[in-house]
Amino acid sequence: MRWLPLLTLALMLPLAACATTRPATYLVETKGPYQLDTGDTVRVSVYGDEELSDTYRIDDSGAIAFPLVGPVQVRGATTKDAAGRLAAALANGYMRNPDVAVEVAEYRPFFIQGEIKNAGQFQYVFGMTVRAAISTSGGFSDTADRSRAIVYRRQGDQMVKGTVDLDFPIYPGDTVVILERWF
Repeated sequence: MRWLPLLTLALMLPLAACATTRPATYLVETKGPYQLDTGDTVRVSVYGDEELSDTYRIDDSGAIAFPLVGPVQVRGATTKDAAGRLAAALANGYMRNPDVAVEVAEYRPFFIQGEIKNAGQFQYVFGMTVRAAISTSGGFSDTADRSRAIVYRRQGDQMVKGTVDLDFPIYPGDTVVILERWF
């Protein structure tokens, strides 16, 4: 009979190792190059033509209204792809061998709500995490769950969500929800 507590402890120890406080999987993607979308502002440099080199906002249709060539679709494109599309449009009767570079001048905002001091939309900074987003919004409220958050992200035509820890990277356009803790 005195071996029973030891046997119980020996059997329970492997099960205790299975318990974790961190989410095992994320539904939201964290890989891949940044894709341009509505609300981003890009800096376009056309080498040899200072008049075309300027900053442009991506409109609701996902296009840049570019002088000479009109709207050029860039939604979902990387900055390299966007440069190629603009160069191809300029090469179509306007310039010979245009050399175009595109970089993000200003990212679209992210949104944060829930148990924080100031909910709303805030300017995204490259490399931002959930923890940095919380700091940007003024910090946790007194009743906040300080160990995890929910991130909503558009992936293709779907809005997906995942429960994440505070060091999870966020992207422009994400919505971060800080839940209330339950004792």
